[in-house]
Amino acid sequence: MGPVEFIVLAFPEEQLRVRAVASLGALRRSGAVALIDALVVTKTAGGEVLTAELDEFEELQGMLGGRDATRLIGPEDVTESAGLLDRGNCALLVLVEHLWAAEAAEEVRAAGGRIAGSVRIPPERLAEVKAGLAALAASAPSPSPSPSSSLSSSPSSSPSTGTEA
Repeated sequence: MGPVEFIVLAFPEEQLRVRAVASLGALRRSGAVALIDALVVTKTAGGEVLTAELDEFEELQGMLGGRDATRLIGPEDVTESAGLLDRGNCALLVLVEHLWAAEAAEEVRAAGGRIAGSVRIPPERLAEVKAGLAALAASAPSPSPSPSSSLSSSPSSSPSTGTEA
């Protein structure tokens, strides 16, 4: 089995934007992920928390493989996820298996290893880091070429065999 992840996709309205979650169906069909379970959670303008199965949405029926799908998202998950929502918002809670990583995970386990940790880097943070690196590169003076800065700087240099100490 590949890594499994619980994801909360929040939307700024009480109605789930089916078009916005259609990409999950495409990922499932491509074999990149398996949708293990999913649930729609709505926090009404009055603060009431409501839940709905995907099959209750005509456009999302069958995404989980029918009524026989395993229901693993529980009341605690709903409560915690609803705490992330503003009133008048909804979220799609999904439990996905990353099938694309399953083979690698199997090989790691077969070698006696284990996945010891995993961290999801938010896209906003990655963009900040990239911008910071670009600013740093732009402010750094250009290095002038020097004979010692290149592995093949002299005509007499030969390719490395990897045997040097």
